[in-house]
Amino acid sequence: MKYILLLFALLIVHTSSAQESTASPQVSSFTLEAPQLQSTKKIWVYLPKNYSSSTKKYPVIYMHDGQNLFDAKTSYSGEWGIDETLDSIQAQVIVIGIEHGGNKRMDELTPYKNDKYGGGAADQYLDFIVNTLKPYVDKTYRTKVEASNTCLWGSSLGGLVSFYGALKYPKVFGKVGCFSPSFWFNRKEIFELMEQTKNYKTKIYFLCGDNEGDADMVNDLNKMEYQVNTKRCSCKMLNKKVIVAGGQHNEKLWREGFKKAYLWLF
Repeated sequence: MKYILLLFALLIVHTSSAQESTASPQVSSFTLEAPQLQSTKKIWVYLPKNYSSSTKKYPVIYMHDGQNLFDAKTSYSGEWGIDETLDSIQAQVIVIGIEHGGNKRMDELTPYKNDKYGGGAADQYLDFIVNTLKPYVDKTYRTKVEASNTCLWGSSLGGLVSFYGALKYPKVFGKVGCFSPSFWFNRKEIFELMEQTKNYKTKIYFLCGDNEGDADMVNDLNKMEYQVNTKRCSCKMLNKKVIVAGGQHNEKLWREGFKKAYLWLF
């Protein structure tokens, strides 16, 4: 599994220029300086169909690997179809897709340095989201700014950094979509951090397949769910775990799991 995930991390920098765009009219983009990363990030924005005719405010989902969310033209191996899925259920939510860092993706999405693979710049990446991107989004769009209306969501290394981000910023992110999280990359540190966490209130949706490469994914997910449950009464129903039979580490798994996860989280 580790080989597959690292290969995914390296190849994800590729985008297809020949493919026609499949993004819906509700999807737009802008660029934003990211001083914490010494770079500029492209940001995709999905707005509900009734946004322009409404005055209401909306919850916000911040998602990693923005290239893969809305458009087959920019995706590595198929898009998630976030816009089509949300349109189909008339979802009342804003989605912010954050461009991954290309060859710096592994650095940005991992909290701690791995002795073999490096990484460990997630604190700077999350600083960008919390202190640069979110204030810009809240100023530009009609958003519900509370943690209970703010979700961090990703898959693979994006699942790892989403889980970590909510631990680090519990007053910012009250919901997490944690798909196929690469806990193995920082297993010792992330489990120790969870063990040290008290009064855990984050609503979290875990998802993985049982055919993602080896047993680590399912074992780690079960262990993390257990640790989360030790921090609060399970009667509060603040976390859900789904293990998909035959599910593999790819966009198909995450695309097909997104709708149910969104409906449960929101």
